[in-house]
Amino acid sequence: MQVEKMWLTAGVFTLTYIGLAVGKLPRLRCDRAAIAFIGAALMLCLGTISLGDAVAPDSVDYQTLFLLFGMMVVVGFLRISGLFVRLAHWSFDRFKNPKALLAAVVLLSGILSAFLVNDIVCLALTPLVLHLTKRLGVNPIPHLIGLATAANVGSTGTITGNPQNMIIGVQSHISYASFAAHLMPVALIGLAITYGVIAIVYRAALAEAAIVSRQNGRDQDRIPHGKYPRRLFLKSAIVALITVILFFCRFPIALVAVGAAAFLMLSRLKPKRIYREIDWTLLLMFIGLFIVVHAFQMRVVSHWHVEQWHLILDHPVSFLSLASAALSNLVSNVPAVLLFETIVRAVPVVNQQTAWLALAMSSTFAGNLTILGSVANLIVVENARREGVAVSFWEYCKAGVPITVLTLALGMGWLMVVHY
Repeated sequence: MQVEKMWLTAGVFTLTYIGLAVGKLPRLRCDRAAIAFIGAALMLCLGTISLGDAVAPDSVDYQTLFLLFGMMVVVGFLRISGLFVRLAHWSFDRFKNPKALLAAVVLLSGILSAFLVNDIVCLALTPLVLHLTKRLGVNPIPHLIGLATAANVGSTGTITGNPQNMIIGVQSHISYASFAAHLMPVALIGLAITYGVIAIVYRAALAEAAIVSRQNGRDQDRIPHGKYPRRLFLKSAIVALITVILFFCRFPIALVAVGAAAFLMLSRLKPKRIYREIDWTLLLMFIGLFIVVHAFQMRVVSHWHVEQWHLILDHPVSFLSLASAALSNLVSNVPAVLLFETIVRAVPVVNQQTAWLALAMSSTFAGNLTILGSVANLIVVENARREGVAVSFWEYCKAGVPITVLTLALGMGWLMVVHY
């Protein structure tokens, strides 16, 4: 009976991860969230995991869900209050030279993504970048690629930068300040690499754009402010700032996030407007994956004797960095991180925190390899496509591949020298 359950679990897990890699089911319209939910339902219905085990804290990481939900609400208020538009107006309108504008896009995207969820940053900034490049009459593709890649690179710096970092931050018990102290330098250097690679790859397009932009008027290329409630803007900005400060002060990050979200919800804003800002499909995918991976760990991984894999345990940084980078581009970074959790826990205590950091760094940097590597990339590309700007798979790879290789090498070298 145990052997049958092991094979059933392995089969459901394999099919689920194949579905995640493909992104859909043949002849059906299921997305990755639905695939994860179906996988979890199959695990339950086939009896490979009981309902009690499925909803236990060892299975579903409720702290991560609270943290992710709370940050979605906080960033949702920031977006509705016009913070991103104001920041973009303040920074982008000051740069008319295409290379300077590219630097502003990379820096703003990277810094915001370091503390806020990178997917939402891309969702907010993409239409603004499209607007300004259209007004200037310059090629938007280098700036769009800069926006996406910088969002991934910048989000490496803190626990709240992206969903996979949130999982690692909660599971590893690494403090927010310590996580940032170890990976923020890598993220900042990575942003410089990102700018340098794009500037070199698109040097001809940026040089041509500089001539065109000088010929356009300067009075009409300002980003429109729009109308945003000033009181809501101030409240949202202050709460977000206090939230980040409390993160650094070693308060429980999940409680801080939901507390900030609850405080912001005490407003005259209709709750439905905030509900639309929450990525419910991502939360559903998280819950489904938690159950699928926990069943796989119980029935299959427990027989692998991971503690005897000396190659991995002796070289955790290089192995985890390369393996998670590869798997992240097959099934996405969140499923990859969940799968490697058991392996990281088998690493000796002296190297375990460094292994967690290597997993966070590599799974995030790997998102820049192709358009499909991260949700942030897809958000930028899809929003640009709706506005008539096409960023092809191979066009993205021209900058994405070298950025990924260089930043991964940087991160691996850094963590091999600077241990936790």
